[in-house]
Amino acid sequence: MPEAGKFRFAIDRGGTFTDIWAKCPDGEVVVTKLLSVDPSNYQDAPREGIRRIIEKKTGKVMPANQPINTSNIEWIRMGTTVATNALLERKGEKMALVITKGFKDLLHIGNQARPDIFDLEIVTPENLYECVIEVDERLVLKQDRCEVNYPYTGVFKGTTGEQLEVWKPIDVKKLKEDLQVVLDEGITSLAVALMHSYTCGEHERQVGQLSREMGFKHVSLSSEIMPMIRIVPRGFTACADAYLTPCIHKYVEGFASGFLGGLANTRVLFMQSDGGLTPVDKFNGSRAILSGPAGGVVGYALTTYNQQTKQPVIGFDMGGTSTDVSRYAGQYEHVFETSTAGITIQAPQLDINTVAAGGGSKLFFRSGLFVVGPESAGAHPGPVCYKKGGPLTITDANLCLGRILPEYFPAIFGETEDQPLDKSATLAAFKTLTDQVNTFLSSQSGSKTMSLEEIAMGFINVANESMCRPIRALTQAKGHDTSRHTLACFGGAGGQHACAIARSLGMSQVFVHRYAGILSAYGMALADVVHETQEPCSKEYVKVSFSYLDERIEALKETCITELQRQGFDLVNIETQVFLHLRYDRTDCALMVNADSYPATSDSSKYGDFRSAFIQRYQTEFGFVLVNRCIMVDDVRVRGVGKSTAASNQNIPSYTAPPTVEKHCFDRTILYGYYNNNG
Repeated sequence: MPEAGKFRFAIDRGGTFTDIWAKCPDGEVVVTKLLSVDPSNYQDAPREGIRRIIEKKTGKVMPANQPINTSNIEWIRMGTTVATNALLERKGEKMALVITKGFKDLLHIGNQARPDIFDLEIVTPENLYECVIEVDERLVLKQDRCEVNYPYTGVFKGTTGEQLEVWKPIDVKKLKEDLQVVLDEGITSLAVALMHSYTCGEHERQVGQLSREMGFKHVSLSSEIMPMIRIVPRGFTACADAYLTPCIHKYVEGFASGFLGGLANTRVLFMQSDGGLTPVDKFNGSRAILSGPAGGVVGYALTTYNQQTKQPVIGFDMGGTSTDVSRYAGQYEHVFETSTAGITIQAPQLDINTVAAGGGSKLFFRSGLFVVGPESAGAHPGPVCYKKGGPLTITDANLCLGRILPEYFPAIFGETEDQPLDKSATLAAFKTLTDQVNTFLSSQSGSKTMSLEEIAMGFINVANESMCRPIRALTQAKGHDTSRHTLACFGGAGGQHACAIARSLGMSQVFVHRYAGILSAYGMALADVVHETQEPCSKEYVKVSFSYLDERIEALKETCITELQRQGFDLVNIETQVFLHLRYDRTDCALMVNADSYPATSDSSKYGDFRSAFIQRYQTEFGFVLVNRCIMVDDVRVRGVGKSTAASNQNIPSYTAPPTVEKHCFDRTILYGYYNNNG
């Protein structure tokens, strides 16, 4: 239950700006933005934002260098890019990989994916681990046709029901020697991925216990992080967790150190990649990659989607560093295997496509081409107009074209953090770039020179096309008609590009939320607390398996409910969603299927007709189905949801009079932008 007279904070710490939504003790909602990095003025943007809001509302002076009293803070909810940036920039914790002997180079080989099949120079991503320890052990699936050359130890069943044999137990003495060598090198984080641990994790647990006893500070077991078949993505996921989780813990410790008592008496929840909140002690690296963008998906899903019309929504979140796009049609769309910065991760994530085109994306003119990004000016130094010596960016292009009005933009720039945007500096930088472009064009026979505004608009068009591509991938590539969607526009730079994006995609409706500038933060205030349980399965989806599947689903549901009740949720506020990971026999493409819209029949699980749900989804995504082919169950998953009552939409009275015109901005730059987009 909410506590009276206390502050509630929802924070999205992005690459450029940190957005804060706060509900004050008197019920007033306060929103604010800070630069995420401003070392000359504060050490941590979320903490500084909390300090400023409390100081302003209470009228009590709170020195920036003093810990914040948490007695009047009920909870803090946060999404962060710490894990994402650490992975992209390869600045995670030094870690080692522990893997079954003979598979030392397995993750280096990977899955041999070639994103650009015609590229003659294949540059593989560098490994996350510093070194590899091979464990002399072997579990194998029992095969009657195979001859056993190892001492026979008997047959036992794994969690999937498959039969296994221990061909070789762990050589503990050798393992301890190898671990000590790694520990002596200063590596204290381990990822453990052993063969067949998805169905029997006993050997991994032995390695984990020994490692912790020896002094390793963090150990990620693949059988606990994500117990799914296929050792390559499972190993990558364990590595990502061991690489990123210590970074998250360091950030959380640093954040908490600025509060009296270290936030021990304040409920702190972090947003996971799947769109659910989790207590800070359960927040780990493998589930934090999309921590910030996930809040935006929750925000527009709960405020834009119309339950009556059921018109699907495309989320268009254009921030300072990147643009995130997603789709919502009544339920969150999750993916369970994604690649980020060359690392394949098996973990539930919202299906969000990201493109490195944001307000802070740098502008380049290379060999006659306009190039936008992927490099970003970030929060420090930021674009030219931020008055810190930064480069030209998309924000500068919009400012140059009159799409940004400095008097309506927060005055938080310059070395003293109280200056408005500097349009004169932007125009001067664009004048230099215009001269460079026209010098090149003059060297080309018959080429016309370009005006400063034409060049700025050219960069805008390049950025717009970059942002349209991932939207098409989420819709047209999956059998959906883009034009039948509403475009939910948010993010600090979204409003400057939304109409052009909608026009390019044939969309007729753009929805701009009142909190569009901070919707990711607001989404965290609206989000539910989530606890997920999942276990592997190796059953055919047929009648004889239904009782087993129903039994396992019931057990996983009980686990979710128990955990959420432990966190303080009443049973009436807890919901569960059931999923089966299904695929056709002898295929490698599994779909995580929910059967809520397909009631149970006499020939289905009591939790729904998963067969019909799978066939319908397979037909939609791939355009065909495999008739008379067995359907296999790879995994059983239950998602427990503790319904949030933290924030609710405020009822805004209708306004029937024409809107008040505050300012006309009708000049040649606007005219050019109009004719350029409309022919």
